[in-house]
Amino acid sequence: MSEGKVKVIDLKPGMERVSVLVRVIDPGEIRKITTKAGERTIREVIVGDESGRVKLVMWGRSIKELSQGDVVEVSGAWTTVFRGRLQLNVGGPENVKVVEDTGQVPVADEIPEEEPKAEGQVPRRPRQRGFQRKRGFRGGGEDFE
Repeated sequence: MSEGKVKVIDLKPGMERVSVLVRVIDPGEIRKITTKAGERTIREVIVGDESGRVKLVMWGRSIKELSQGDVVEVSGAWTTVFRGRLQLNVGGPENVKVVEDTGQVPVADEIPEEEPKAEGQVPRRPRQRGFQRKRGFRGGGEDFE
C-alpha cells in the first residue's frame, strides 16, 4: 500500500512508503535494543507537523545527527503499532533528509499534542523483507513434508 505524502494525524497502522515533512521536537538518544533478530541500534525521535506529532524510529543505517527544530523530509517509511501507539519507521540512510526551513512546518511550540490513532493491532512490521525460509525446509539438506 503506497501512501505518498501525508500529514502526521492521517497516519494509520500498516502504511508503507510514506512521506512526511516534519519538524524535530525531540531528537532522542541513540541506543541499542534486543529484538528477535538480535541487537539493533535505534534512535526514537519525536517529530510533528501542523496536524500532530508521532514517534519516528530510525533503525540502523538510517540514524542521522538531528537537532531540535530541524525540518526533516522522511520518505519510504512504514507505520507500526508498538505498545498501543502508532509509530513511523525508517531503515535506510536515504530515508531521512534535513531540509531548509522554509516555514512550511510550524515551530515546535505550535505543533499540536494530537497523535495518529493506533486502531487495532497490526504486526510490528507490515511485511517480510529479505530472505524467507521455504515451507518444509528444516536444514541439513533434507526436505520434510
